[in-house]
Amino acid sequence: MPAPTHVVPLGDRAVLATFAAEADAAAYARALAADRPPWLADVVPAYLSVGLHLRPGAIGLRAALAWAQEFRAAPTALASPRLRHVIPVCCERNLDLAAISRHLSLSEAEVIRIYVACIYTVYAVGFVPGFPYRGDLPPQLCGVPRLAEPRLRVPAGSVGLTGRQTGIYPLERPGGWPILGRTPLELVNLDDAYFPLHVGDEVQFIRIDEAEYARLHGRRLSPG
Repeated sequence: MPAPTHVVPLGDRAVLATFAAEADAAAYARALAADRPPWLADVVPAYLSVGLHLRPGAIGLRAALAWAQEFRAAPTALASPRLRHVIPVCCERNLDLAAISRHLSLSEAEVIRIYVACIYTVYAVGFVPGFPYRGDLPPQLCGVPRLAEPRLRVPAGSVGLTGRQTGIYPLERPGGWPILGRTPLELVNLDDAYFPLHVGDEVQFIRIDEAEYARLHGRRLSPG
């Protein structure tokens, strides 16, 4: 596991470790989750960084900075299999597939075929509760811009892509990502703290039709 490129204070009770690649940050966060010291209150990963939040009075900031720089995962922590989710997506429920196809100079069928053939890693969760930022898109699908005018309402379950990343709107919210389909599954439930997707997890999509969408609508995501 590569060392952080930088480790700096994040206020007086946290440390921010930055990495050269998304996969390095994800591996570091995964290792911390498997081998967390007692003074570490929380681990907050993002694309290229990991925040280490300290328990008050449990460790000095200087000591935490040195520890974060030197931390290396135990072999068993990185050898454990990643959790992989299989998520159905109905591309008939797209909002922007034609525009995506035109921008990439691919047919709609090619866009879908390439998209569902990949396995994506969750690099960060945010924007709204449970929104998974996933990468990396295959080169043929990279470079789609955000919408010029974001929508005021994007339906829950909408699967979008932009730049070299892809994500799922788990709740109905405003948003500006082009939408190529929709999953019928429930991916977030705020009332009972249901958040099944975590940084480091893998996601694989399977294409379904409208009939299967109706049959699965409202079911919860379960690990593949």
